[in-house]
Amino acid sequence: MKICHISSFYPPIIFGGAEIYVQKLSEELTRQGFDVVVITTDAKISLKPSIYNENGVKIYRIHPLNIYAIPNTLSKPSAIKPFWYLLDIFNPHSYKIVRDILEREKPDIVHIHHFKAFSFAFNAVKHLRIPLIYTAHNYFVECPKETLFRERTCEVCRHPSLICKFYATFQKMTKSSAPDILTAPSQFVIDKLRADGFFRHAKAVKLPLGVEIDEEEEGREGEERGKIKSFETIDILFVGRITKYKGLHVLLNALKHLRKNTQVILHVVGEGSELKNCMKISPKNVIFYGFVSEEKLAELYKKANIVVVPSIWYEVFGIVILESFKYGTPVIGSNIGGIPELIEDGYNGYLFEAGNAIALKKLLENLIENPSELERLSENAFKSAEKYSMKEHVRKLSRLYEEALGMGDCENVERKTRA
Repeated sequence: MKICHISSFYPPIIFGGAEIYVQKLSEELTRQGFDVVVITTDAKISLKPSIYNENGVKIYRIHPLNIYAIPNTLSKPSAIKPFWYLLDIFNPHSYKIVRDILEREKPDIVHIHHFKAFSFAFNAVKHLRIPLIYTAHNYFVECPKETLFRERTCEVCRHPSLICKFYATFQKMTKSSAPDILTAPSQFVIDKLRADGFFRHAKAVKLPLGVEIDEEEEGREGEERGKIKSFETIDILFVGRITKYKGLHVLLNALKHLRKNTQVILHVVGEGSELKNCMKISPKNVIFYGFVSEEKLAELYKKANIVVVPSIWYEVFGIVILESFKYGTPVIGSNIGGIPELIEDGYNGYLFEAGNAIALKKLLENLIENPSELERLSENAFKSAEKYSMKEHVRKLSRLYEEALGMGDCENVERKTRA
């Protein structure tokens, strides 16, 4: 079976966890015998695609005509960004280039993960009558910022502006009927999109993302894994974009008020628009790393006693949570979005009210003062990760590909019968 993944970004161009997931998924599918093609963006505007082959995956890098290439968006002034989005949703070059690649490659299934810069990809796929799966990794289909979050007031957006309503209405009209199957990493996202009028007639399937479980680590007994951790210093880890909606400031405020009877170090991995502000308000026991290699990040996960996910937006899933679990590191996370679907309160971590620094402080103090509780949570965290292996994820996704292919066959037969 030949699969075409469409994703706005693909490593080495990285803005979040979704593109890393698409890469790992593509490579795992290739290892399992699938023929995989990826359509993604380039760092520059280009009329024709550049074609690469990486780890058996054929990659088309292209950026449809617009006022700038989307990987450079962080350096662009806010005043011109609305024009970029307007051109994106009415971009015939996007349609043509995706359609040309699909006609050349002739995939059995198209799987769209993120369509920024490829807004007309849905139209191209359906015009060619190729079965389509769409995975909602964010809220881009109804929010240009992807997050349903107001930076100015630092709260979830419940009353969108007229411009955002127009954007969402257009996307609803052009995309809601396109996918044969909608998937999302959490049930929260499916319910939210459907409540807002999207994809009500598509089959919807919750499909949590997968992580690669180290076979050597998987074979270890709990005591052997526990030896990696040390309780002489309590190491807390934050991994993610340093933006308001990721809530690092909530964790920093909690850290400031901890009782000073234990040596605690907070390790912060990531960059973003709030980095300078967070550095200004952080206490001395915080280390900022910026972006790090996979190897370095694995070291930090293994070293950490606790990972904290203090998001204050409707977190879609939280791949950081699964990455933590696979190293036996329990997680304290906000009780918002898809996070509660991963963290079982009191089993592999704890939940707290989003934005409540005092509640977070109390949970941290309780765990810092009770190492035996951390050990118990650590063992359960690793057991939780085993349910989300990449191999199991690909097995479930393969079934959906077969199902979507069957839907396409039935549709084609129906069209021929009508003709």
